[in-house]
Amino acid sequence: MYFLEFETWIIISYILQIMTLLRVLLRENRSPTSRLAWMLCVMSVPWLGILLYFLFGEVSFGRKDVARMEEIIKGLPKEVPSDTLSDIRPEIPIIFRQSFARAGSVNGFRPTAGNHGDLMADSNATIDAMIADMDAATDHVHLLFYIWLTDKNGVKMIEAAMRAARRGVTVRAMVDGMGSRKLVESTHWQRMAEAGVQLGEAFDMKQAWVHLLFRRMDIRNHRKIMVVDGKITYCGSQNCADPEFAVKPKFAPWVDVMVRLTGPVVWQQQQLFAGDWQTHTGEDIRDLLKTPVREGSGTAIAVSMGTGPTESHQAVPDVFQNLMASAQREIIVTTPYYVPSEALHNRLCAAALRGVDVTLILPKRNDSRLVGMASRSYFLSLVKCGVKLYEYKPGLLHSKLLTVDDETVLFGSANLDRRSFDINFENCMLTYDPVLTQTINARQREYIADSDPVALKTVEAWPTHTRLMNNLFATMGPLL
Repeated sequence: MYFLEFETWIIISYILQIMTLLRVLLRENRSPTSRLAWMLCVMSVPWLGILLYFLFGEVSFGRKDVARMEEIIKGLPKEVPSDTLSDIRPEIPIIFRQSFARAGSVNGFRPTAGNHGDLMADSNATIDAMIADMDAATDHVHLLFYIWLTDKNGVKMIEAAMRAARRGVTVRAMVDGMGSRKLVESTHWQRMAEAGVQLGEAFDMKQAWVHLLFRRMDIRNHRKIMVVDGKITYCGSQNCADPEFAVKPKFAPWVDVMVRLTGPVVWQQQQLFAGDWQTHTGEDIRDLLKTPVREGSGTAIAVSMGTGPTESHQAVPDVFQNLMASAQREIIVTTPYYVPSEALHNRLCAAALRGVDVTLILPKRNDSRLVGMASRSYFLSLVKCGVKLYEYKPGLLHSKLLTVDDETVLFGSANLDRRSFDINFENCMLTYDPVLTQTINARQREYIADSDPVALKTVEAWPTHTRLMNNLFATMGPLL
């Protein structure tokens, strides 16, 4: 009897394994490395591997929700509405045209001229500038943050949003359900609603255990967007929080980059917000996208890039790789998390090997121990290829930047890891503007001045157990 029961469970296990392996093989938009990793996981630990695959192996938040989001995004306009904007395409240097074309293809946007960007001095200055713009708003304010804390800066933004709403400005504020769950559960959220702020929650955590059966629960809206009156926008890596970052204080300060922009590219940021807002609240705000946009007086050519599981596959690494291939003199990359695809890592190494001055800046202490170890698995190949590798000491370097040849810069919310490539909804901007690029480049050099260089002899001297653990966690990367 017991033998038959055990035999039955063995048969069931084999059937489930085979069905899961077929699903792994038939799943679209998955690299061969990822397929192989999941197949090994399912075969090595049958029941656990199957469970892990259906929890974390598929990038889906429900077929109906995906279809609805795709339909909403499809229905949004792609072109900036204006009779005053020139139909002549901006003169992007030929060496960067493919990068801009790929970035624009994600959402159907065209690069726009006449933009102007100002790099904010630091996190506190960013919040102060946002509040000043909110206090001067006359029509609407749109806010979207992955993490919005109820600390000093977070509460200042809450108060500013309520002030604007009370004087008749339409304020729409959206947060990610997991990243900002403490705000959503706090009295501040209710106070905002009572003051007239319209609230939205992306991927809410209500009935999470029920949803766990039908969708991947760690898909997050990682974007950071602010739009004021359709004329001003902010884009970068900063959440709405103090640099001391109360939820992970031992890694503080968190060092971010945020850029305040004006010009036609603001419309593209507005469009990304509109898609998220309608998806998660049901309110159709497409009429705001019909407001004519005037030619800006700035000199920057820019295009927004909103990526995610419903958007163009592998857009983030594609744009990074194109930019790296375009570099003639210098590449400086700043990212808190470096767990790249094999193609992206090889492209970075190849740039150094062909004589480009390549610098990669990472935090010395990472808030994710697993990611930190996985990142270090790449150190040996990086420094052997001639990449100048630095570890930033003062805090958690959270800026996500790529500057190329003092002319072009990519900035936003996307990290160089599999989560930003495949799972999160991210928001980046690609800009051709030597002035802004050189300003951001100078900020990166400040990071370098506060960093320890990573020498080849240091990496080669790591003990076997260190290299073993680093490589082990790097191997887990495709499972994400």
